[in-house]
Amino acid sequence: MRAVLQRVSSASVTVDDRVVGAIDRPGLLVLLGVTHDDSAAIAAKLAEKIWTLRILAGEQSCEQLAAPLLVVSQFTLYADTRKGRRPSWSAAAPRPVSEPLVEAFVAALRAMGAEVATGEFGAMMQVALVNDGPVTLVLDTSQLS
Repeated sequence: MRAVLQRVSSASVTVDDRVVGAIDRPGLLVLLGVTHDDSAAIAAKLAEKIWTLRILAGEQSCEQLAAPLLVVSQFTLYADTRKGRRPSWSAAAPRPVSEPLVEAFVAALRAMGAEVATGEFGAMMQVALVNDGPVTLVLDTSQLS
């Protein structure tokens, strides 16, 4: 799995002119990509890392501050742009694999006590955010210990 974390003051996701997920106080926007060999165990490990990562104000975590998270599935995080002018999406897991793993990631966060809003899987979404800092990190489970 791959996640882009953005520390935000607020963020929202809109689909067809309706807000489907939003956070209205400081927290994290999590753009989440899934690849073929990911699993529910990997999703849980990444969720715990993000929940406890001390990147909010005062070097505190979402866990310490009870800060909300907005999770948005984004297969484009696995784009391969090495050749040509069109990205290849072959490293991104197909919907039957990725959708349950995004749901497992969200469930793992909620099991730890997180307040989680989400986008709508597979929909064309407009994501609005107010960066705080800005602070943006990229986490890849292949690089987590």
